[in-house]
Amino acid sequence: MNESLQALEQKLQHQLSVIYDGMTLAVTLPQLVDELLRVMRLTEVMTTPQPFTNHWSERDAVLITYGDSIERKQDGVVCEAPLHTLKRVLDRDFAGAINSVHILPFYPYSSDDGFAVMNYAEVNEALGDWADIQAIASEYRLMADLVINHCSSRSLWFDQFIQDQAPGNALFKTALPSDDLTQVVRPRTSPLLRATQTAAGERFVWCTFSHDQVDFDFGNPDVLLEFARIIRLYLDHGVTLFRLDAVAFLWKEVATPCINLPQTHEIIRLLRTLIEHACPDAVIITETNIPNQENLTYFGNANEAHCIYNFSLPPLLLNTLLTGNCQYLKQWLMSMPPSQAGTAYFNFIASHDGIGLRPAEGLLTEGELSDLIQTMMRFGGKVSLRMNSDGSTRPYEVNIALFDALQGTHLGPDQWQVERFLCAHAIMLSMEGIPGIYLHSFFATGNDYERFEHTQHNRSINRHRWDYDMLMSALGDSQHHHAQVFTRMKSLLAIRSAQPAFHPNAAQFVLQLGDTVFGLWRQSLDRHQSIFCVYNISDQPQILSLSELNLRDDLPLQDLMTATAIENVTCEWLLQPYQMVWMSQQDVTSEMP
Repeated sequence: MNESLQALEQKLQHQLSVIYDGMTLAVTLPQLVDELLRVMRLTEVMTTPQPFTNHWSERDAVLITYGDSIERKQDGVVCEAPLHTLKRVLDRDFAGAINSVHILPFYPYSSDDGFAVMNYAEVNEALGDWADIQAIASEYRLMADLVINHCSSRSLWFDQFIQDQAPGNALFKTALPSDDLTQVVRPRTSPLLRATQTAAGERFVWCTFSHDQVDFDFGNPDVLLEFARIIRLYLDHGVTLFRLDAVAFLWKEVATPCINLPQTHEIIRLLRTLIEHACPDAVIITETNIPNQENLTYFGNANEAHCIYNFSLPPLLLNTLLTGNCQYLKQWLMSMPPSQAGTAYFNFIASHDGIGLRPAEGLLTEGELSDLIQTMMRFGGKVSLRMNSDGSTRPYEVNIALFDALQGTHLGPDQWQVERFLCAHAIMLSMEGIPGIYLHSFFATGNDYERFEHTQHNRSINRHRWDYDMLMSALGDSQHHHAQVFTRMKSLLAIRSAQPAFHPNAAQFVLQLGDTVFGLWRQSLDRHQSIFCVYNISDQPQILSLSELNLRDDLPLQDLMTATAIENVTCEWLLQPYQMVWMSQQDVTSEMP
């Protein structure tokens, strides 16, 4: 037997023994290993992953979008497969700005805009087909959602559950109302258990999110095998970035919190083992909307997620720009460990969901959180709740378009909306990690109240669907804020992609420039380039003394934003409200890679 294959078998068997420790299974672990290898075709073609390898660079930026966020219509009717439209917009309008695309769930679904999947093996025909997905994957790194915690109650599997037919009858997590479920951590306020009449009698299905999203039972190895088949299918269609949706809730045990359990971490390690042996440059990204210290555990020892969503960034950065004080943002960044080689933070400040509040727990005071929520409500946002273990509720996330969230400060709206919005993105782009940018941030899309009224779902407020012709008209008008933001966002990304010091793993230090001026120092992996990133995060002019930055006086200094040389490294600058500055020093005597 091939030594590499034998080593892989042993690793998988060990991981499975940790996951199913003490459980009686219908198959032996060696049989389960053989089936996993067969499903993933690893007995035919297998690569040997190199540990601690960075599968990314400063050139990486991810566009996050639904497949139908832009629709081409004729007489009010969609006249082109939205995935065709998306590809056209990517190729023509985003050239040089992004190289990766996260298409949010593109499968047939019953609710939650795709996250209640009915069939994992098909593309929603309203969007296009697998050929459209492959066309995008052929030119961009493609991220797809592995909606791994739950599926639709209208799926074939759940229909089989109701009929008590295999395989669906054993794929879903059930419990009894009499079980001790008091510790279960919930992201919603709906009842945890859904009473369901089946051919085998009444059963109570576990529903972490909604009663249309029924949770899988990973205590049954058949569930693991089904997802191995799904992963293989996605790899075959060009997916190389796997977003593990809501993965923190994966493993459930009565009388526990049912979040972040050891088996969940081991399943992620096992999935990484399978994926990276099938595709050496594939990347796993965990989506875990939880407090910061819990989130960090999903790196493991560089053997779980390659990337983790940096969930604390959105609320902390929003707080910074609403208050004009960067104290909490600095404290958090200084506490964050640098990512090991082979791992990276996935930075974002806007998403299809909202601004999560749990990741700010312990980082912002209750007073700061309350002020943030109240301001967001005044700016037209909605608040979604979660249920505590004692049955009470508390805010879980704020649902609002980021452009509207940054229309002013705690004092109210002002004239600095565009500058504040761009400052927020510049801060994110300069941070350690890979940036993910929501499509609607590129276009400065505002709150969609019509869509909210239609669905009555809070998250719909930030899930606008653009008419293609209207969007192109807006982007073609240089006087319109949509066009202004789009042009400047692309400019920021073009600058960023050319700087080695913006590599996701380049060194990062927080500068101490007071509460109203936020600063970062980044240094390239080869130490040839340093970039000093400085931002006025207030609505008042601020003085910056370059002498505070400890610049080297023997190296040229360039303002990257204007591509001009800075002659005097000790002068003072007057920073206008929300002005952003990237200053680069490069050792020109050393050859850059």
